[in-house]
Amino acid sequence: MKIRPLLLSLSLITFLLNGFAITSINAQTQDFLYGDLLPDAPELSARGEFKVGVQTINLVNKNQVDILNSKEGKDPVYDRPITIEVWYPASVGDNANTVIYDEVMGTAGDTLRPLTPFTFKGRAYRDVQPKTGTQFPLVVVSHGYVGSRYLMTYLTENLASKGYIVAAIDHTDSTFKDANAFQSTLLNRPKDIRFVINEMEKLGAQGSKSNLEGLVDANNTAIIGYSMGGYGVLNVGGAGYSEALAGFFSGMTGGSTSISVNTASNEEYKKLADDRIKAIVAFAPWGMERGVWDAEGLKGLKTPTFFIAGSQDDISGYEKGIKAIYEGAVNADRFMLTYQNARHNVAPNPPPVEALAPGLHIDEYFRYAEPSWDQRKINNINQHFVTAFLGKHLKNQDNSKFLEVQENSNKKDWTGFKPRSSTGMELLHTTPNN
Repeated sequence: MKIRPLLLSLSLITFLLNGFAITSINAQTQDFLYGDLLPDAPELSARGEFKVGVQTINLVNKNQVDILNSKEGKDPVYDRPITIEVWYPASVGDNANTVIYDEVMGTAGDTLRPLTPFTFKGRAYRDVQPKTGTQFPLVVVSHGYVGSRYLMTYLTENLASKGYIVAAIDHTDSTFKDANAFQSTLLNRPKDIRFVINEMEKLGAQGSKSNLEGLVDANNTAIIGYSMGGYGVLNVGGAGYSEALAGFFSGMTGGSTSISVNTASNEEYKKLADDRIKAIVAFAPWGMERGVWDAEGLKGLKTPTFFIAGSQDDISGYEKGIKAIYEGAVNADRFMLTYQNARHNVAPNPPPVEALAPGLHIDEYFRYAEPSWDQRKINNINQHFVTAFLGKHLKNQDNSKFLEVQENSNKKDWTGFKPRSSTGMELLHTTPNN
């Protein structure tokens, strides 16, 4: 009789330990890599038919405004370095090894959160030969402030497996490793994105001698941005910045007017319209609560756009932030997916194992994690809806059944979702004013 309580205690301990193992898999483990499917992953989140290659490309954007050294309204210029990571459909030999990405936690110059290197595994293959014989649509990805080109590998690898060439940018002065004054991010986000689109088109052109020669269909381009990346992609897509932002920027830089090239009232900005861009995905775009856009500026957004937000976003704001952008973009065919009770981190990979270590600053965990959601589930849902949206606009796929669902996901299962799995979300769709 005395043995039974001991057996019960052991069973309880085993249950608790198993529960901890299940909970801790929210970070990457040996078996679960970022972007892998949970049992309740929606239909279009699965990887596509292609193996995925990945390569690093170092670029230089010459004669750019050196805003960090502007003084008294005078803007020096410099050659701006930009590193991109490119994922692509690949031909992979039997002996190839999957990639290990080099990343850091922390932020440059932050003594409370020093830079700490770590690595994580992917399901791509470093520097293997691309799949030839066809062109693939281009996707350009812009991270948050601060961030890196590796912040959304769950999505970049996934899209490449479905027949896209995906270029993610390391925005100089805005990464974990080189974070600098905010005026560089304000000025350079849209400039970097435009530059990378152009450079990818050059790399894909006949005679480029790049291994991407003949493979990049830049005339079918999507741009994806998170937070400050969202701020950038919306501007590149036609949402010109306000005069209020121009005034704020001039004040913080000692009189520079260099951001005016991206304001809605500037005729030069209107000439930057890019008909190669067929779709935009804006994760938690920053700026509306700070006066970055006004009604006239948002009217310039005419490219189909998919917004993704958390209803409790305390960085970009929700009702007066992301949702206000969605409602103000009256000339765009637009969707908005809202994760109820999520905050700002609706885009990144899950937290790395290293972020779970005791004693770290809590923001190393909350740089990635959502307090009310499993980040892996958010990743799977993002893969599903981004696949549906880009497939519609870049590949002419009929994905309407996945996009035209009832607004409240709690009323019944959304198409493509497993029974009982599509709870806690809202999907809005508004067509342009005519």
